[in-house]
Amino acid sequence: MSNVVLETNLEGVKFLKRGKVRDIYEVQDYLLIVATDRVSAFDVVLPTGIPGKGKVLTQISLFWFDKVKDIIDNHVVSANVEDFPEPLPKYREILEGRSMLVKKAKPLPVECIVRGYLSGSGWKDYQKTGMVCGIKLPEGLVESAKLPEPVFTPSTKAEKGHDVNISFEETVKILGEETANKVKEISLLIYKKAAEIAEKKGIIIADTKMEFGFYNGNLILIDELLTPDSSRFWSAKNYKPGYPQDSYDKQIVRDYLISIKWDKKPPAPQLPEDIVNKTAERYQEIFMILTS
Repeated sequence: MSNVVLETNLEGVKFLKRGKVRDIYEVQDYLLIVATDRVSAFDVVLPTGIPGKGKVLTQISLFWFDKVKDIIDNHVVSANVEDFPEPLPKYREILEGRSMLVKKAKPLPVECIVRGYLSGSGWKDYQKTGMVCGIKLPEGLVESAKLPEPVFTPSTKAEKGHDVNISFEETVKILGEETANKVKEISLLIYKKAAEIAEKKGIIIADTKMEFGFYNGNLILIDELLTPDSSRFWSAKNYKPGYPQDSYDKQIVRDYLISIKWDKKPPAPQLPEDIVNKTAERYQEIFMILTS
């Protein structure tokens, strides 16, 4: 296993912020996004990292950015450390495979979620109201059911705690009609194209979260794209509607934390080695399936 990178400290580079997983720096007119091996569960960052996770997230994002660039441009300038401005190349050992130099876009205050299947908060919503984010769905759907058509179910971004699902009408109020319609249309196009590609590899994309921003007046894709941290990936072969599905993500970590009855408040407990290794293998496995 590779060494675990929990946080970065690039001397001489302007540090901007530390997210749950990513460290962000400012370099000249660009941002440098470094995906660490941190893992969060129930909105708390755990003290134990997952080896190689940051590299998997970065490489999967790059794979998808390339696949959908005919639909919309993205923020990637380069993922090759050799192309990075000084003093970044001297940090090659830390940055290789897990970093991207990106355009400094102005992010939209809305997360764009597309659901093709009924799971997670969408399933909870449906059980209570028969709807997801205000969208009426057919009666009698079961957990993990495939929806007749993928639906666009945006949410607001929360600095802390959970994001809040909102209706399309609320999205229009926040973004304006033109931008709201545009992100909805592009999100659905990306989801449909990615779902087709993944299906050929035996993977179902149940749902995914995308982020957009404005750069020089143009709407572009930013952040990460179709990774195990922003999407639910299921095995098509093992798919069985009516039940929760086994996801290619950090579900192993969540299940472990539930099993030890952790109260979901910081500080989080350390993860045992076998849980760390199994989770790392899961990330590696979906990376190999999608990108090979």
